[in-house]
Amino acid sequence: MNDYYDVSLKDYRLKELNTISTNSTNKYEFVKGDIADKALIDKLFTDYKFDIVVNLAAQAGVRYSITNPDAYIMSNMMGFYNILEACRHNPVDHLVYASSSSVYGGNKKVPFSTDDCVDNPVSLYAATKKSNELFAHCYSKLYNIPTTGLRFFTVYGPAGRPDMAYFGFTNKLLKGETIQIFNYGNCRRDFTYVDDIVEGIVRVMQGAPERKNGEDGLPVPPYAVYNIGGGQPENLLDFVNILQEELVRAGVLPKDFDFEAHKKLVPMQPGDVPTTYADATALERDFGFTPKITLREGLRKFAEWYRDYFISY
Repeated sequence: MNDYYDVSLKDYRLKELNTISTNSTNKYEFVKGDIADKALIDKLFTDYKFDIVVNLAAQAGVRYSITNPDAYIMSNMMGFYNILEACRHNPVDHLVYASSSSVYGGNKKVPFSTDDCVDNPVSLYAATKKSNELFAHCYSKLYNIPTTGLRFFTVYGPAGRPDMAYFGFTNKLLKGETIQIFNYGNCRRDFTYVDDIVEGIVRVMQGAPERKNGEDGLPVPPYAVYNIGGGQPENLLDFVNILQEELVRAGVLPKDFDFEAHKKLVPMQPGDVPTTYADATALERDFGFTPKITLREGLRKFAEWYRDYFISY
């Protein structure tokens, strides 16, 4: 609920969750707090006695980590440490946590595999996500806590983050401003629709890595990492073309909108990488799941939500 971006959008999400919870046998409770607050996290674990923990809380964004590094150290490192400590002292069946495709840094080999070396992050955000994986491995080994890290690839969809390209582009186009397409349009991104991310999390959380001992009698770390990505990297120019078509279709932009007059090709930005591309075969092998929602389907749902939220809401 911090003000990294518009808090009213976060309030909207909470209202949606409350509506779902009210009309369902599945109940949820929102507790406003900071995962960097160790006393709060410890109390939650003591009070609720969790079986499974899914930690998606983090300070997001690559470029913001260059100008506001403190937020990343507190949330992504201290916060995650607090979660691990709480799992240690209040044993859980499984801890699932969000990692990121950014851990691959400037990896030239594609598609990105979880077997690839990820020792060369190009942003502090990426370094904090890599540290989460290292912390989790350590706690899995020392305390036999089953942990699974999920490397998300460019998540998008309705009510998403306004700092993501698809959302920011839409805001600018609606205001008649010019959008900047980095690396002169030669970037490729493995976009993953939010529903596919949720489906992947739900499946993974029910399949904890097995606890077992090695030949030395000590625990073999019950630790795993998976990619969740569409497996179909899209060129940014193609992505922009699909977005503009869906914004027109949804009535967000007029049919005669001059897109060419509102596009500018610019160089790569610090902390960015030219290509992200997930090898998600391990997820398919172990959980029978591969993201399936196409970029056009996903952007169509986003455009319709954007129309309803910003123009009709």
